[in-house]
Amino acid sequence: MKILVTGTAGFIGFHLAKRLLERGNEVVGVDVINDYYDVNLKYARLEESGISKDQIVYDQPVTSTKYDNYVFVKLDLNDKDGMIELFNTNHFDAVVNLAAQAGVRYSLTNPEAYIDSNISGFLNVLECCRYAKVKHLLYASSSSVYGLNTKMPFSVHHNVDHPVSLYAASKKCNELMAHAYSHLFELPTTALRFFTVYGPWGRPDMALFLFTKAIMEGKPVEIFNNGNMSRDFTYIDDIVEGILRLIDKPAAINPDWDPAEPDPASSNVPFRVFNIGRGEPVTLLDFINEIEENIGLPALREYLPMQSGDVPATWAEVSELVNELDYSPETSVKDGVHQFIDWYKMFYGCNKEVRRRARIRPSNQIHVFATKI
Repeated sequence: MKILVTGTAGFIGFHLAKRLLERGNEVVGVDVINDYYDVNLKYARLEESGISKDQIVYDQPVTSTKYDNYVFVKLDLNDKDGMIELFNTNHFDAVVNLAAQAGVRYSLTNPEAYIDSNISGFLNVLECCRYAKVKHLLYASSSSVYGLNTKMPFSVHHNVDHPVSLYAASKKCNELMAHAYSHLFELPTTALRFFTVYGPWGRPDMALFLFTKAIMEGKPVEIFNNGNMSRDFTYIDDIVEGILRLIDKPAAINPDWDPAEPDPASSNVPFRVFNIGRGEPVTLLDFINEIEENIGLPALREYLPMQSGDVPATWAEVSELVNELDYSPETSVKDGVHQFIDWYKMFYGCNKEVRRRARIRPSNQIHVFATKI
């Protein structure tokens, strides 16, 4: 199979492309490499995949020096002509759209970025897939679409019409747009509702990265809603495994779908929605405790009220993954956080600084962690 993966300088896209390449797929990666967060991390991910920063020129393919089945193109999804040319010069069996403007809090101050990337850019993806007759389009949605829902765990069969951020609304819009194209043009589409993804090479705006950085630098950790938060933290390898299995299972018509009682997760057209999550929420305070133990330093905790656009809890119901794919994410938070902290220390060269700061902390604050440094 030849697969287009958008967002390959990003966190999930980087890991997915690597797994696809290792299993023998031909991959074309696309990313605009915007500055929403540190571009040096994005370029480092590309370098890890054999794509040299010095070779990258807009709209020009770069072949990996590490994988002979990988080509990267710097391209904006809003560049309609560039996208058409990309699809005209390649025959993609499947497309995985992971490129998007991420972040709930950023959407409060930069709403236009979400319309440009998540709506207009996604429209170009849909149009290109339509005309190229792509066999399967998978795209990143989010647990954020559950919005004001309080019935737990969150099920793909629940109504999701009450988002609390523009980011969430843009992801719900993606699902509606995809359904329209599945209906009008018989394009098989699968929505991937990710739940709080974390792990090595993660995004700097996510909780694990922010908490780790703050603890290592001796700065306060901001804990919203006074710590009364829980998340269904899902390790990156589990996310990627779910995507891989779904790539090989194009969305199909649900023959039992009833328009009188419509199921939001499927349709009488080739359209599906899947949660990809651990299925086991963890409190924010327990998550921070795990980070402290792995770093070997206590966090300076600053408790704050709930932030606009956020929700107090997420919890994925994943029976569809189990029943249809014989798959359930298995990585524990303990193991996942350990893997991330090891990567963070390696990537940022933090080991010496952590040891130095541990030595100058009062003994009554550090003794329980001393054996872990």
